[in-house]
Amino acid sequence: MARSTTRPVVRLRSTAGTGVTYVTRKNRLNDPDRLVLRKYDPVAREHVPFREQR
Repeated sequence: MARSTTRPVVRLRSTAGTGVTYVTRKNRLNDPDRLVLRKYDPVAREHVPFREQR
């Protein structure tokens, strides 16, 4: 089955500047803006906001 364009794969990059990334999917209908999630950064050893990169 083909992947839907409604839920694209997005890459989340750490705002701490460490270069750590997470990969996830998001729903464009519910979140049309850039996604920001608070996740763990193993390099910084703390939870920091991760922003969607384009």
